[in-house]
Amino acid sequence: MNRTNQDGSIPSNSTDREALANKYNMPASITDPAITSVTLACGMQVLVEPMPWLRTAAFSLSLNGGIQSEPQPLGGVASLVCEMVQRGAGPYSSRDLVAVQDNLGMDRNSSVSTSMVSFSSAMPADSLGDALRLYADVVRRPHLPSDQLDDAKQMAFQELRAIEDEPTQTVMLRLRELQYGEKLGRTAYGTAASLESISMADIRSFYEQHYHAGGAILAVAGKVDDEQVLALAEELFGDFKTHPVIKQGVPDGKPVYEHIQSASSQTHIALSFDALPYGHADYFKQRAAVGILSDGMSSRLFDRVREKRGLCYTITANCHSLKNGGGVFLYAGTTPERAQETLDVAVREIENLTDDLEQSELDRWKVRVESSLIMEQESSASKAGSMASDQLQLGRVMSTAEIEAIIASLTIDSIRGQWNSRPPSNYRIVTLGEEPLQPPRNRTQTQAN
Repeated sequence: MNRTNQDGSIPSNSTDREALANKYNMPASITDPAITSVTLACGMQVLVEPMPWLRTAAFSLSLNGGIQSEPQPLGGVASLVCEMVQRGAGPYSSRDLVAVQDNLGMDRNSSVSTSMVSFSSAMPADSLGDALRLYADVVRRPHLPSDQLDDAKQMAFQELRAIEDEPTQTVMLRLRELQYGEKLGRTAYGTAASLESISMADIRSFYEQHYHAGGAILAVAGKVDDEQVLALAEELFGDFKTHPVIKQGVPDGKPVYEHIQSASSQTHIALSFDALPYGHADYFKQRAAVGILSDGMSSRLFDRVREKRGLCYTITANCHSLKNGGGVFLYAGTTPERAQETLDVAVREIENLTDDLEQSELDRWKVRVESSLIMEQESSASKAGSMASDQLQLGRVMSTAEIEAIIASLTIDSIRGQWNSRPPSNYRIVTLGEEPLQPPRNRTQTQAN
């Protein structure tokens, strides 16, 4: 069997899926017959979904080198290592690596989350084989050039300064810390002091401990052939070292109100409360409720707080999930004169959501979800990213058909029942502006300025 074409690309011819399942000892029943899911001997999970109607391919490669793995005094080291591994790898210098990526037509990205460090890219389908070989070098054979650490730190310092100049990010990042606690809520940016203290020894130590195959996920989607992708994954990562996976803890944030004093002409409001994590049986009921609150210009917060009352220039809310917990996060930007009323009305809309739910609101949200699922079928990058996220959060990939069936089954009564069984409470609130606000005291147990 030829693993790749002569030019290094991965063929897109179809395969016998039953024979493939037998060959790789796949489970007898998998969520979606279009998705191949295999665990390599090293522990890496490989997910492949052929999308032969596309001309592109994409991958998401995630390793357990996220923020939760950082030693407490070394905040920001995960992001620095993520940057340093991309400054030359295998036979490529830092400059050569960028040139090869550009020549392959790669639209690439890297990020650090609570659990994982991720490298992702979309490209013409013919470039996928070479792109995966390139990133095998990045994560397995980086140069980690000590003479570039200062440059990497300077980039990190610039990101910190940019956050200081952006009040929206300031309040939302602080809110995340309050919602999830000091360990799970810490940001990827670190602090000026922690970044300054990080040495090359720290960089190499973090890399050696956390860049391995244990719990790693490689998700590939697009105009690809699953057997060929699996063969290439085995070639590139089959002998990748492995270590035990660090399990994510439970969020331990506490309800609190904090005000950040700033001589600003605007007031920025951030609010969160506990929510079900993705994967919980009732998650999509909760997601629908938040969608009715804040998905689109016809949603309640936009219509009732911004449009009808003119209280703020922007307001939005969304669900966020970690492995063992979640939160609903809200942001509003307004003037000092209207800040208190903005907060009061937003909380009232949240708490009274189920009083007057209408079928038309649920129908509009279902159409938006269906639209996003359709658009995902036209994007190899979106599909690879969603597969990797599902695998991390659920331990499996949810098929489009499964999601569609869940969404179709939602009713006004089921959404009302879920929301009322776990009413929003114990708010974490952060405001930034000239004057502090009066938080909803009956819903917030602790107060700090």
